[in-house]
Amino acid sequence: MTLRTDASVKPLELFFDLVFVLALTQSTQLMANDPSWEGLARGLLVLGVLWWSWVGYSWLTSVVDPEEGLVRFAIFGAMAALLVVSLCVPEAFGDLGLLFACAYFLVRIGQIILFHAASRGDPKLRSSVAGLAVGTLIGTSILIVASFTDGLLQGGLWALALALDVGGPYLFGSEGWRLAPRHFVERHGLIIIIALGESIVAIGAGVEGEVDAGVVAAAALGVGVAAALWWLYFDIVALVAERRLTNAKPGREQNEIARDSFSYLHFPMVAGIVLVALGLKKTLGHVEEPLSVEVATAMLGGTAIYLLAHLAFRWRNVHRFNMARLICAAVLVVLIPLATEIASLATLAIVLGLLAALIAYETVHFADLRDRLRHQVAAE
Repeated sequence: MTLRTDASVKPLELFFDLVFVLALTQSTQLMANDPSWEGLARGLLVLGVLWWSWVGYSWLTSVVDPEEGLVRFAIFGAMAALLVVSLCVPEAFGDLGLLFACAYFLVRIGQIILFHAASRGDPKLRSSVAGLAVGTLIGTSILIVASFTDGLLQGGLWALALALDVGGPYLFGSEGWRLAPRHFVERHGLIIIIALGESIVAIGAGVEGEVDAGVVAAAALGVGVAAALWWLYFDIVALVAERRLTNAKPGREQNEIARDSFSYLHFPMVAGIVLVALGLKKTLGHVEEPLSVEVATAMLGGTAIYLLAHLAFRWRNVHRFNMARLICAAVLVVLIPLATEIASLATLAIVLGLLAALIAYETVHFADLRDRLRHQVAAE
């Protein structure tokens, strides 16, 4: 098996991520089909499980070259299993629960097998892989058991499986893992773009009737919101994170930054984008009607979650706090009751206005830092 020697994201990794697009789309659709608190909770649980499977392969392809030898065919097999998982998402808590869990098991076990092969001659990596294997087997087994239950018990088992899986890295340590920092950062940046692409897809999928002036306005505002979310991540945040991870000492320090900043804190970013996509989808369907409290919470709360994840992300990397983003997130949450009383188009305009004001403030307030950082990165 060929180990990773370069930092660029390979075409096969992008191909793999395109299958994950369907998983995001299906998670949004699951919540759109049942826009209740229970429906939102189920959608986020499914998204969390799918996210952790993607995270596993992002670590794997930072160690092995995905396009060499038999690894290429293993990745194709994982893609096929992930596609089946995605197709089962709308009924993951119903009739297709068992198929979902079994296909998900195949996705995860493929990662473990490849990691095990890559760890030959590296006792520390092999020890970490063994711990990951135990956690994976427990988590996937709980999902299989959950497929035979329903209601609150089923939701509780899903939450337990996800918690045990996500908490596993704290139990089996971080010293043994290896990664290519620039590749790892780029891969996570691309998944943010993919999630934002899902929000664009939601705009088109939300249109149910005639494309009139209201729909056109909502579409334009929706693209503006997606662009603002992109700006808030890629203008500065991603650059700082890449420098921090690249400059960290290889081994435990670097691995724990990668785990916390990317594997963990990128999930609320992606989840926030998916919740915004749900709000966009519902807005395009009825631009003149108010949003339900659940969908209003998804749109405004999802945007707030995205910003709060950035706060935690910045604190983890440079131990600094961004008060402007905290205030913007708080205002978004406070405006949720208003969003249930006014037209959804107006709510969308308010969200865009707040994000645009935040970007304008940061562009002026951090102008010198921003210019210096971007030129330093370009020079490197």
